[in-house]
Amino acid sequence: MGAGDRVGVRMSSGSRNLYVTILSVLAAGAAYVPVDADDPDERAELVFSEAKVTAIVTDAGIGPGTAPPADEPEVREPALDDDAWIIFTSGSTGTPKRRRHTPQRRSLRRRRSEPVLPGRTARPPRPGARRPVRRLRRVVRRDVAGLAARRVPRSGAAFAGALRNGSRPVAGLPQHQRRLHGPDPRGDVARRSLEAVRLLIFGGEACPPDLAERLAVPGREVWNTYGPTEATVVACAAIMDGTGPIRIGLPLDGWDLAVVDAEGNPVAEGQTGELVIGGVGLARYLDPAKDAEKYAPMPTLGWDRAYRSGDLVVLDSAGLLFQGRADDQVKIGGRRIELGEVDNALQNLPGVAGGACAVRKTAAGSSILVGYIASTDPDFDVASAHDLLSEQLPAALVPRLALVDELPTRTSGKVDRNALPWPLPGADADSVEALGLPPTAEWVAGLWSSLLGAHIEGLDDDFFELGGGSLSAAQLVTALRERYPEMTVAELYDRPRLGSLAVYLDELAPTATAAPREVAPVSRWAQFLQLAATVPLTTLTGLQWITCSRS
Repeated sequence: MGAGDRVGVRMSSGSRNLYVTILSVLAAGAAYVPVDADDPDERAELVFSEAKVTAIVTDAGIGPGTAPPADEPEVREPALDDDAWIIFTSGSTGTPKRRRHTPQRRSLRRRRSEPVLPGRTARPPRPGARRPVRRLRRVVRRDVAGLAARRVPRSGAAFAGALRNGSRPVAGLPQHQRRLHGPDPRGDVARRSLEAVRLLIFGGEACPPDLAERLAVPGREVWNTYGPTEATVVACAAIMDGTGPIRIGLPLDGWDLAVVDAEGNPVAEGQTGELVIGGVGLARYLDPAKDAEKYAPMPTLGWDRAYRSGDLVVLDSAGLLFQGRADDQVKIGGRRIELGEVDNALQNLPGVAGGACAVRKTAAGSSILVGYIASTDPDFDVASAHDLLSEQLPAALVPRLALVDELPTRTSGKVDRNALPWPLPGADADSVEALGLPPTAEWVAGLWSSLLGAHIEGLDDDFFELGGGSLSAAQLVTALRERYPEMTVAELYDRPRLGSLAVYLDELAPTATAAPREVAPVSRWAQFLQLAATVPLTTLTGLQWITCSRS
């Protein structure tokens, strides 16, 4: 292999050889093309074929690639414009999207800037090649030797054990590893697991304030980082001290950030807009046409290349505040809702380790907003959380809350909304029948469950606390009027509890079913009499019009 080649890397995570292989490829001036060892063979074949790799490195050794190698590989030092790595991310069409990066200008810039996060006093390595390589060799020997395999961090308790056994002073955590504390986040297990860690760096998703408060203790730095793949992963960072709002921070050295409105003009301080990224950290697409589309110029900023992230942030000189996705909109009851805004509110609830919302369809076909919460507090009060959200969000944005053990994630560490559980346990007809409610209450409870997708527990349940709103209230009243025509929406608001509503309906007289009326055809003699009576009436009407026209 030589400079300019592409090398496929498909090795087990957590091994020293994986990192040595990556560094060796870079040192040769080549680019590495990673594929997860757990991914299907079909995906690996697609990626390596698209990238035209000249060799493939696996745990078993080095084998031939999908493209023939050069007869005489070029041997030289890595250049600034050499590709460093080519990665394929999940595409919306099912075909992976591919991008490429360059080592010295971008990946070296990342190595230089990360040790000097805003506010840190550590000095970055010089841009020369030897010092960074020597430094990374030390990292491999000291830290990577005990790195946990990919399957371990999926479990919070196992990841905590890996940290404790490895005794590494630095840990970078995707957001799905937040719950590494175990069942008692404030107990001895958490302290023993993290006591040797002096620096925690989070990234991938919004970090809940509750987590920052628990982890930001004296003697340890906790950082929140932000950056899409298109900007070489990390573009800005902010230190978290456990107080105040969670920020994604200010740009790292070499990156440019701007917050713009829909027309591309910069917004004022305190306003919300789309985050646009520029600078040396931008990647490139292999397809020149795709690259020109995704990294188009921003004339309003004077930038030749810019990446519109699609993320909404608040412009704040103390550090940007993440507000969710610009394209994460749903429509419920005729109103557009930003899921990111609701996600942010869920994640900021006290005692919440992670939160995400999704739109779900009930058995009756109604669309409802469900907020899923993972909490480290065994006594988490869902009703109190709902009341707090009602004070912070408009009524249409307050979701029906569901407590889950953990949030399902993709391999990227981001929450998989499609995998969030639905229907929720206990929200079915059999569960309602098992309650042993009086007949009217059981019938009404079935309607509630069908409309709201809610788990009914008893006569004290409140329609609106279970997620009912004005639209679902109107739907419920329409269903109740089939038996009780006198029922109104106002009566439902006066009697939102299942027990009181059932008592009120029992006091009303349900509509009796009328006996079917027998309708016989008109007899022929009656038809003759009707026709005979119609003739003189028609004649008189005609004479009236003739008289009027002559006069």
